[in-house]
Amino acid sequence: MFREFLQSNSVKSAQEANVISIDTAKPVAEDPAVTAERIAQQEADLDRIELKARLHNKLLDALNLSVLDKIEDDVLRREVGNLVTEGLREEGRAMRGEALKELIDELMHEVLGLGPLEPLLADNTVNDILVNGHDQVFVERSGMLERSTCRFRDERHLLRIIDKIVSRVGRRIDESQPWVDARLEDGSRFNAIIRPCAVDGPSVSIRKFAATPLTMQRLIERGAMNDSAAALLQGLVDARLNILISGGTGSGKTTMLNALSSFISEKERIV
Repeated sequence: MFREFLQSNSVKSAQEANVISIDTAKPVAEDPAVTAERIAQQEADLDRIELKARLHNKLLDALNLSVLDKIEDDVLRREVGNLVTEGLREEGRAMRGEALKELIDELMHEVLGLGPLEPLLADNTVNDILVNGHDQVFVERSGMLERSTCRFRDERHLLRIIDKIVSRVGRRIDESQPWVDARLEDGSRFNAIIRPCAVDGPSVSIRKFAATPLTMQRLIERGAMNDSAAALLQGLVDARLNILISGGTGSGKTTMLNALSSFISEKERIV
């Protein structure tokens, strides 16, 4: 009986292995109006990026970069605004107030900050920033990955921003050392890799940390653990026992480590 059962199953498996499934569904054609709108938006975005690049070069030629950190933001913004207005007048382009303000903000980020990354770093809803080449930027919000509308002008633009970040912390990145790990001023983790190790162009990942850290009490209030578990963990820290914290990406390892560290006495030395 068992021999017949095995033989019937082997025949059935062989028959299933010889079956090829063919998907006959035809691809759905995109609406021509939607296609035209998407192309027009891409052209408008590219035109804006090129305009910003020209104005940025004009600012670099006109501003004394060595004294920028000594100038008040309001004074610098007014000077940048005048130069942008003059540049738009030379190109024969008109721009409304809100669009002009947004353009000045972006150029201020280019001169003083990290270019297209600045709005994402200032957005408290963004947990992770992933740059896959100069034209693909993704962000993670509430555990969901989505593509951002921001992009870099070209690969050189992205490399310049990467170099600006690593040079601030006394590091370097080039062909002899094509990857780097660093920290931003707010403590966010920064990782970058460039050619020749990055075959598709420079890649960047930034793991942001909350402005208000999650303490053990806040973890209890949010239901991450109860009072008994927190008391047990505090006892383990007080007893100076080894504690292993593990978990997947974004699971809260650093958050838990910081919460446990709050139990360490201020008289202790932490290495």
